[in-house]
Amino acid sequence: MEFPAFVATLNVVLVLLALSSPFEFIQSPTDFGPLNFLQTTNDASEDFGRIVFNTPSAVLRPQSPTEISQLLKFLSASSFSKVTVAAKGVGHSIHGQAQALNGIVVEMGSLPSAIKIHKNGAGEPGFSYADVSGGSLWVELLEESLKHGLAPRSWTDYLYLTVGGTLSNAGISGQTFKHGPQISNVLEMDVVTGKGDLVTCSPTRSSELFNAVLGGLGQFGIITSARILLQEAPERVKWVRAFYDDFDVFTKDQEALVSMADKVDYVEGFIVLSEQSLHSSFVAFPSNLDFAPDFHAEGSPAVYYCIEFVVHNQKQTGESDAEEDQVVEDIAKLLNFIPSRIYSVSVSYFDFLNRVRMEELSLKSRGLWDVSHPWLNMFVPRSGIKKFTELLLGTISPDTFEGPILIYPILRHKWNSNTSAVLPTRAYGEEEEEEEEGEEEEEVVYIVGMLRSANPSVCSRECLEAMLEQNRYISEAAGRSVIGAKQYLPHYAQEQQWRRHFGGKWGRFLARKQEFDPLGILAPGQGIFQRKYSIGGLGLSSQ
Repeated sequence: MEFPAFVATLNVVLVLLALSSPFEFIQSPTDFGPLNFLQTTNDASEDFGRIVFNTPSAVLRPQSPTEISQLLKFLSASSFSKVTVAAKGVGHSIHGQAQALNGIVVEMGSLPSAIKIHKNGAGEPGFSYADVSGGSLWVELLEESLKHGLAPRSWTDYLYLTVGGTLSNAGISGQTFKHGPQISNVLEMDVVTGKGDLVTCSPTRSSELFNAVLGGLGQFGIITSARILLQEAPERVKWVRAFYDDFDVFTKDQEALVSMADKVDYVEGFIVLSEQSLHSSFVAFPSNLDFAPDFHAEGSPAVYYCIEFVVHNQKQTGESDAEEDQVVEDIAKLLNFIPSRIYSVSVSYFDFLNRVRMEELSLKSRGLWDVSHPWLNMFVPRSGIKKFTELLLGTISPDTFEGPILIYPILRHKWNSNTSAVLPTRAYGEEEEEEEEGEEEEEVVYIVGMLRSANPSVCSRECLEAMLEQNRYISEAAGRSVIGAKQYLPHYAQEQQWRRHFGGKWGRFLARKQEFDPLGILAPGQGIFQRKYSIGGLGLSSQ
């Protein structure tokens, strides 16, 4: 080994030893060597939620997966280490899930953002797919794949998220009913386990790791690259919104739409609480809206509901949209929205998928993007969705709520039950006992997202705490058997709550943790497991 390389390696070992020390000899490392450790920045101690702020001891900006592997191998081989590691994409988590208090944050965006498209020609077997870095953004993959007339099948509403980040949760949007979540559309991954092993895994190769990592909340490995299934992309889409004043009719029509997978390509919906929420939800929808309900008039509904669905247009730009218009007309005849309260517009496929970007820019212009976001996302079984909505509307204040409330159905059979992601089974009666996961599972499950913002001009810290307490109340009440809901992007404070969340999958989750990250090094911000280390042969644990 040449002398400069020896010195760099020695510096790496010395700094890692200091970081690993249970006696915390240093506060943060200085710049050194090929592992690109840098002094911590404010970005590593905050996230989109702006609720939790945990400062790491160091930040790793890797230039290759090997550097992540080297770090984890060293930490897993040091029995006295109590350092934890969190992978961070763009930091879009809400409760510090990608933070590592006094540990190391790995900035995944530092990995080279290489995207390679593999398109099958006419008559070729197999699928079109993309190989993409785990730190790449979905919008980058969309832009590159569209150059080849292709696109991933399943999306999140917001595209400025990393591939590895959404695959660690599930990745859901209005296409989920048709193609499943994003974790159902992965062919292969490269993963660095908590032990530092760099493994290529797929449904047939190291399948236990593959299934563990998908929806695994970062507990088993760090996704450094993924092979994403692609399909032919439409040139344009027909984007439709229809309004309702009856919840039962609204959900019945949503369930009818998700049964039309041969015609419909996207289904979502939202609750319209007030005039403010009505207009804010149409920021990205380029159509004249003449719907002006009086939310306070005597005898009028307290809230309204809106369904949005999309029909793909495979024609080239400039050709007639008559066929898609006819499909929308045929579908509309089967629905029972408020008469004359249906709106449609033709937009490019990219503009539709990137619709939340326009809302982001609108919020930024009003100073409402870089604020606290006390979001709550829930999976609710069909049998509990009406009670859940009543619970939600009975808890929040429509006059002060800022942000959309999404509500739409997905289909269970589109999810792979072998992954770590969990869905609720069904709601149980007051006198019934909840059964094990997998028994009497309902096919239809609803997604409900309370995506509110805490406007600092009118909401103090006490106000934010009140919102978080509302979220805890709703989550706990909805988690009881009479509704049977589970959190998506979960956040719990106690092991008992995590056990309840995973239900019948908890034993498998524990076994996978023991196999792939036995010392509990990864994803400390999730608060599921404690870091294990030892001093003088005594086994200890710490967070």
